[in-house]
Amino acid sequence: MQKLNLSQVLSQKLSPQQIQFIKLLQVPTAELEARVEEELEINPALEEGRDEEEKNPEEEFPENFDEDLGSREGDVNIDDYLNEDYGGYKMQGDGNYSPDDDDREIPLSGGISLHEQLLSQLGYLKLDDTQKLIGKQLIGSIESDGYIRRDLEAIINDLAFSQNIESDIDEVEEILRKIQNFDPAGIAARNLQECLLIQLERKEHPDDPNVQNAIRIINDCFDEFTKKHYTKIQKRLNIEDEDLKEAVQIITRLNPKPGGISDGMVKTQYIIPDFILSHVNGKFEISLNSRNAPELRVSRSYSEMFDAYDKSDKKDKKLKETVTFVKQKLDAAKWFIDAIRQRQHTLLKTMQSILDYQEEFFYEGDETKLRPMILKDIADRIEMDISTVSRVANSKAIQTEFGIYPLKYFFSEGIATDSGEDVSNKEVKSVLQTLVDGENKRKPLSDDKLVKLLNDKGYNIARRTVAKYREQLQIPVARLRKEL
Repeated sequence: MQKLNLSQVLSQKLSPQQIQFIKLLQVPTAELEARVEEELEINPALEEGRDEEEKNPEEEFPENFDEDLGSREGDVNIDDYLNEDYGGYKMQGDGNYSPDDDDREIPLSGGISLHEQLLSQLGYLKLDDTQKLIGKQLIGSIESDGYIRRDLEAIINDLAFSQNIESDIDEVEEILRKIQNFDPAGIAARNLQECLLIQLERKEHPDDPNVQNAIRIINDCFDEFTKKHYTKIQKRLNIEDEDLKEAVQIITRLNPKPGGISDGMVKTQYIIPDFILSHVNGKFEISLNSRNAPELRVSRSYSEMFDAYDKSDKKDKKLKETVTFVKQKLDAAKWFIDAIRQRQHTLLKTMQSILDYQEEFFYEGDETKLRPMILKDIADRIEMDISTVSRVANSKAIQTEFGIYPLKYFFSEGIATDSGEDVSNKEVKSVLQTLVDGENKRKPLSDDKLVKLLNDKGYNIARRTVAKYREQLQIPVARLRKEL
């Protein structure tokens, strides 16, 4: 039997302004411009530029500012918003703007794509219309690393259904072999073994004994080669130590990912830093990338329009609807400007706290100087929620004199030492990398030996942790690091 009951429940909900702020906070600099342009298009009450009457920058962040959009508790107070003398707001506060950044365009890479390069080479072959369509289908199936991993039977089915072309495996393989002669060498291979063989067969001196030995190794002993079982290869192919070494060197100089070579074949992605760190007169100065500081204002014409409507007779239904529409647009414009402003404040506050926490690193750029730091450490310092710090750390980067670093680079767990102190796991990884770089490659260090060496240096670390760090550093197991 169903019953109706009344109950009181306390719940906390995000206001529209808080949701707006959260979305803007996690947007990286490269996307912020597009987000601002989008808002300018949909809201006629929002304009670029600033009014002549500008607020004092010191008044823009009152003492209780953190209790607004980004605080742990409370909602945004928007009462009497329209009665507030808001005006325009220049988003470039003191120290947050560099004139050198004015109108600086984001660099874009040039060149043409891998597929365009291959299609261009396909045009030089003497093929009929059907063969050209098969070639285009094969090139379209090449992945970014240069391999065709789709089964040829599936490609034949695609040709039949989408192009109405009847073909067979022999015809498709014949076209594939022609494409495999394109540059870069090794392109359109179906697996690593085929990729290496294509490159070996296209060597300048294919009859060279060392090249022939390399082809035999890949043809007959590929599994043993991938596992570095060199003794088994020697016995099976009956070749001397020096000949084996020469053949292996030839193979290791080949490119296992032919789709990722050659300028212009893969488009470069540029990291745009959100912060710029400079060292002036012995002190650090943090500034925001100018793209984080758009100049926005509320449209004067819309404000005047609202004032005029507000003073007129409100009995007219259409006039009431107009007043409501204008008010909504004005509110939205002010909320958006406030969210951008709060975004700047939160970014700078978070970055300054990270700088203070990791100050030793920023002086020298030495990874071993990084202190263990988790999101809660920064959240407690800036008195904001962990989720706010996470949104900043996961999508932002800082430019230093040592390079550009994502903010999440500075967060790491701690490892106990014999002295009772905690050190960053990045320091342990750095020491681990040094040990592997300095090992005898004929007898690489096992994980157990690495654990012992790290323990001798005072790091209390388990074998499973060493294995995890080794994998994160993309260091293969000892057997695969062995060299002749």
